[in-house]
Amino acid sequence: MTGARKKRRMADAGLYALMAAAMVLVLGVLLFILAYILLQSLGFLNLSFITGSGRGGIFPMLVTTLYVVLVSLAIALPIGIMTSLFLNEYTGNSRLARLLRLAIETLAGIPSILYGLFGLLLFCRLLGFGQSILSGACTLSIMILPVIIRTTEESLKTVPDSFREASLSLGATKFQTIRHVVLPSALPGIVTSAILAVGRVVGESAPVLLTVGITRNLPKSLFDSGRTLTIHLYYLTKEAINPDDFGMAFATAAVLIVVVVLINTLTKIIAGTVNR
Repeated sequence: MTGARKKRRMADAGLYALMAAAMVLVLGVLLFILAYILLQSLGFLNLSFITGSGRGGIFPMLVTTLYVVLVSLAIALPIGIMTSLFLNEYTGNSRLARLLRLAIETLAGIPSILYGLFGLLLFCRLLGFGQSILSGACTLSIMILPVIIRTTEESLKTVPDSFREASLSLGATKFQTIRHVVLPSALPGIVTSAILAVGRVVGESAPVLLTVGITRNLPKSLFDSGRTLTIHLYYLTKEAINPDDFGMAFATAAVLIVVVVLINTLTKIIAGTVNR
């Protein structure tokens, strides 16, 4: 073995060790955070805490969070996917496409508090929705559009052009090619965009505080105000009047993590069923 080859193998081994160490570090930090939250929530996280509606329960907040997430995705996903298809399949690198991408990049860089102020002015006051789940979902759907559009467009770019050409050569129309060839091939990326959007919606507090409200009541319709788990967690740690407040805050955080994992898992299952 020559000296140059030996040096290259040593360099490869060193880089591999660094990447493995980085992976272990990331997993270690994640497991530490999860374990710390679960340990701090012991004694508070139980069935009555999840299903209760009084001071020691989070059921109304849990329902409000699910409403906000599902309605936001129902609004943003179709718009985001259709925009991505328009940019990637129809406009190419035209002037219109560059203008649209600039607008999307600008939307992605706007602070979330500005989305909250916009939603408060447009949906709550101008359209008369008031502080409600619908106002918050509409606001958050605008906020997650850049995430969905950019992720879906990158997924569409990975579909080989030969797939499109083969479909068109068999007599399929442009729409049929997109429906039966392009979208199924890009489905993993679309699922990823939905998962990222769910994480963004669940983690936001400022827009939700301004548009959804802080009411602890169980919402009966989309026009009712409510309090999401994130806002409830914020108020528990902000006030912390009673000694149990921090324990309930950690229990709420544990439930929030479980909700995100369940929604992501359900999204993947649905995508797998559709792709069969």
